[in-house]
Amino acid sequence: MELPFDDLPPPEAKSLHERDRHLLHRMRSMQWPDRAPNDALHVYTDGACSGNPGPGGWAWAAAPDGVPYGSGGERPSTNQRMEIRAVIEALRAYRDHTGTLVIVSDSTYVVNCFRQRWWEGWLARDWKNSQKKPVANRELWEDLFDEVVGRGSGKTVFTWVKGHSGDPMNDLVDTLAVQATGA
Repeated sequence: MELPFDDLPPPEAKSLHERDRHLLHRMRSMQWPDRAPNDALHVYTDGACSGNPGPGGWAWAAAPDGVPYGSGGERPSTNQRMEIRAVIEALRAYRDHTGTLVIVSDSTYVVNCFRQRWWEGWLARDWKNSQKKPVANRELWEDLFDEVVGRGSGKTVFTWVKGHSGDPMNDLVDTLAVQATGA
């Protein structure tokens, strides 16, 4: 599947601001539903890190039974990087899924980026956060935004679940992510 920004200059090109403006326009034009239709596919994601930074792991799994699933790792990494990577990999695994996809994460960092539209401020401020500091993990956020935009308006819903609260699917992806750290 070709992503909507495959034809744009790479991030190191002079017209980077043009790419960001285009991305901001596309994301602002999208619908960001709070709820998904009943037939939506729910995919749980999680990231883990043994030390922060340290060996990192990410995982995703489809509800209700955890199949299919994917996991991997990165050394060195941080927990936030692994949380974002888990969502990117889940979205890549479901590029051909035309229905609504619900990303269920225990990361407020990931969920709030979309639910509270943090992305809008980041892009409008040239990848600076509200404290005027560079947004951490920009390259991962760019990949994630491209994947979300590629799915289409209203096709991705982000939902938060409390970690370590006994949710079987959240516990599963947590276990897979921890195993993927190799620690």
